[in-house]
Amino acid sequence: MILPGSTLGVLGGGQLGRMFCVAARTMGYQTIVLDPDPSSPAGRIADGHIKADYTDKAALDQLADQCDVITTEFENVPADSLQYLLDKKPVHPSPDVVKIAQNRIKEKNFAEAQGIAAAPFAAVYSEKDLQQASQVVGFPAILKSATLGYDGKGQFVVDNLQQAEDAYRSMAGVEAVLEKKMALKKEISVLLARNSRGEIQFYSPAENEHRNGILHQSIVPARVVDELKDQAIEKTIKLAEALNYVGVLAVEFFITDDGQLIFNEMAPRPHNSGHYTKDASVTSQFEQQVRVICELPPGDARLVSPVVMVNMLGDLWDPDWSVLLSEPGVKLHLYGKKDARPGRKMGHFNVLDKDVNNAIAVAERLFKRLVD
Repeated sequence: MILPGSTLGVLGGGQLGRMFCVAARTMGYQTIVLDPDPSSPAGRIADGHIKADYTDKAALDQLADQCDVITTEFENVPADSLQYLLDKKPVHPSPDVVKIAQNRIKEKNFAEAQGIAAAPFAAVYSEKDLQQASQVVGFPAILKSATLGYDGKGQFVVDNLQQAEDAYRSMAGVEAVLEKKMALKKEISVLLARNSRGEIQFYSPAENEHRNGILHQSIVPARVVDELKDQAIEKTIKLAEALNYVGVLAVEFFITDDGQLIFNEMAPRPHNSGHYTKDASVTSQFEQQVRVICELPPGDARLVSPVVMVNMLGDLWDPDWSVLLSEPGVKLHLYGKKDARPGRKMGHFNVLDKDVNNAIAVAERLFKRLVD
């Protein structure tokens, strides 16, 4: 076990890294962040901040020399950098896992290899692949870049081959996935923590609502039948076991209008839809990340209160904080970002209530006041 007093390294200095550092320092660990942004949210509160590119070998050497174990806060860190670090210190999640999660083609193929159905899709490596892909998938469809796509970026709804070709050209010819546009009822996500001994704790599934491709709110417990919740948890555990995963893993699923559970994507890190765990679970997802990369048993993941998590984006800055702070059942979390931009995640708030419908009503009322 890697015990308090040790130093934990993080590649990435955003809000996920920041909340990881808070959890780690609360537990008695030191933290060092590698991130090129001199004002990164995590770098500003860590014990050390190495301001360098993720591919800078001198910086990677410095991180490895100073840390006992290393993790990442987002999956788009170069996998080669993680592999370079792995030759020096333990790295969780592994570079092999990150390579799969970085690429929609690889992750969908991996999920289907485990018997976990994804929406019908076809890989697109060049424009000439689009015609055959459209015959496999049909229209309407969604053309998604295979890499670097998140929060709706790099995604285009297309109704015919011409639109697909136009969209692909706008993506500058990168690898892509053409995916059937399904009739969807809901999206849910499952979060779990697993250590190298295979010990697992999983959280209550979250019901997610998106606006403009970005998560707006997560409702927990999810308002779906127990059978689908159980299936989603079972499939997430199956993926984690197949990956020999160490860390916090989030898996998103679609629920179709006819009640099918469909794999969407996975994130090898704490996840936006898991921010509710900071206030409504026995152990937060960030404490879990600390625990499992340090070879500790994962903490109790029980839900202690129904909750609604609401994202706050740069679109609504500067809000009147008294709107939130006057509510006794609301917990405010700000990320320490200096510049507010449309679509940028600046913070979130959690609404706790013994009744989930009351929590939803309060969350909607408060968000409307912030926007107005």
